[in-house]
Amino acid sequence: MTKLIAFLRDESGASAAEYALILAIVGIGIVIAAQTLAGAISGAMNNASNTISTANS
Repeated sequence: MTKLIAFLRDESGASAAEYALILAIVGIGIVIAAQTLAGAISGAMNNASNTISTANS
């Protein structure tokens, strides 16, 4: 964590383009993770819904 803070405070040659590239890579990683987890989350929600419906019957 301290390396990240030191990196952010270091102003020796870092340009906006480099920060935009890092942001794009992180954003792509988040999108891929969300797509990967979408099926698992959907399945869990369906299981919870079925459990609630079964308990009410």
